[in-house]
Amino acid sequence: MKFRKTLIGLLAGATILTSAGIAQAAEITLKVSHYLPPSHGFQKDFLENWGKELSEKTNGKVEVKVFDATSAFGKIDRQADQVRAGVMDMAVGLNGIPRDRYPAASVIEMPFLVKYADSGSETLWQLYKEGLLGSDYNDFKVLGLFTHEGGLIHTLDTPVRSLEDLKGLRLRTPSPAVSAMLESFGASPVGLPPSAIYENLQKGNIDGLVTTWDLVNAVKANELLKYHTDAAAYTAGFYFVMNQKKYDSLPEDVRAAIDEISGDTLVGKFGDWWNKWEAAGKANAQKHGNEIIEIDDATRAKWQASVQPMIAEYLDGLKDKGVTDPDAIYKRAQELVAEFDAKYHAGDK
Repeated sequence: MKFRKTLIGLLAGATILTSAGIAQAAEITLKVSHYLPPSHGFQKDFLENWGKELSEKTNGKVEVKVFDATSAFGKIDRQADQVRAGVMDMAVGLNGIPRDRYPAASVIEMPFLVKYADSGSETLWQLYKEGLLGSDYNDFKVLGLFTHEGGLIHTLDTPVRSLEDLKGLRLRTPSPAVSAMLESFGASPVGLPPSAIYENLQKGNIDGLVTTWDLVNAVKANELLKYHTDAAAYTAGFYFVMNQKKYDSLPEDVRAAIDEISGDTLVGKFGDWWNKWEAAGKANAQKHGNEIIEIDDATRAKWQASVQPMIAEYLDGLKDKGVTDPDAIYKRAQELVAEFDAKYHAGDK
């Protein structure tokens, strides 16, 4: 009985992924962690499928074990550290937590830069491939970088229809870049992990949050929220990284398989995934009878103009964090976003 309890404890919060139909036992087990519930798209659509594909391409030689937020390895602020230390082989994490880990990559989070997940993800990945992100991810084998759709402002009791409505609101923020934006609008940013959002909304410790449809749905916040302002005000950057020594130690065919299903191939999938995840979150808000406030392009342009001083100040501050030429990164990001928007969204309003 004691052994059985120990085994159950070890497996709690972990999902083992192997390819169905492959009879042989896996020779290699790779561990990957993330900070969201096991029902989230990060696991169901992204990591589980990635693991199955890797198993198939290696003829069952590799299995992937996923550790989610319910496990001992699901803390949002420890994802990269666990990979660096070799506790985890891979992890998916949020760039903004802990603060200032990836200062060059935070340029993608400038207000009103990214409206679509596909354009944002492709842009962030291209910045990395062009070497513009400096030493941000030097410790890792980078398997992919991506962003979410342009984020919304979700509130409990105060509908946000203008910038003036944001003044004095305490809003959960995912990153320093978003915090700077909120402060420029007169709001008070509050840093919280996703797991703490519902409780703090319920207790009135925060008045709302800036995030995606997907996350408010994942943490069941639509039960409490009343208003959702769709301004595509910001995005957040994410990483999917691997321990470099672990990658280097793998057989050549396994490394080739990892490379084949990661990078460009993987990053190109996030647009469709986020569309799916966002649609589910929006539908859930509508089911609860919440009001959705749409911000038109003209108003969004005015809001964007108002934060130009904040953007300039933020970029200048990145120099103190070791970023050589943040203005050049921002300019290139703007060019890339425009290119990918034209490629993927030319017919969108």
